[in-house]
Amino acid sequence: MASLNKVMLIGNLTRDPEVRYTPKGTAVTEIGLAINRYIPATDGGERREETTYVDVTLWGKTAELAGQYLKKGRPVFIEGRLQLESWQDKTTGQNRSKLSVVADGMQFLGGRNEGEGGGGGGGESYGGSSGRSYSGGGGGGGAPRGGDYDSGPSYSSAPSRPAPSHSPGPLPDEGDDIPF
Repeated sequence: MASLNKVMLIGNLTRDPEVRYTPKGTAVTEIGLAINRYIPATDGGERREETTYVDVTLWGKTAELAGQYLKKGRPVFIEGRLQLESWQDKTTGQNRSKLSVVADGMQFLGGRNEGEGGGGGGGESYGGSSGRSYSGGGGGGGAPRGGDYDSGPSYSSAPSRPAPSHSPGPLPDEGDDIPF
């Protein structure tokens, strides 16, 4: 049976990121995202807003970049996977669990100095497949997943399109009737 564990989120940071390092020197950062959902009005009532809070873990170069450039309130796009964390509560002895996201990619949204709210705008991608990307993805459970993190991130730019082999010639003049 096929499986898929993929998450894509856009939200605003609930706190400033704090970068820590594992004993082997791998950067790890945990951020909180507030994700708003607007529920349309029914029966003439008012539109409601629902906020979901999600914990996200970033590893490697992506974690360092988040700590360097992200601040509370800044919008960000996160691409990653769900991970279930389980532990035993020290005070009650009960088994506890929490579902969180381990980021494989991150993209800054909004302007450079944008603090609260907002969104839109482009940015740079880290760990994903579009734009500039850093493969700094990691794992959970206190250890990074796959790859050699001591050698630094692998940097790759977006693939470019090959030049056309022939000139298509001039386009017909269709006036200013733009359909959008």
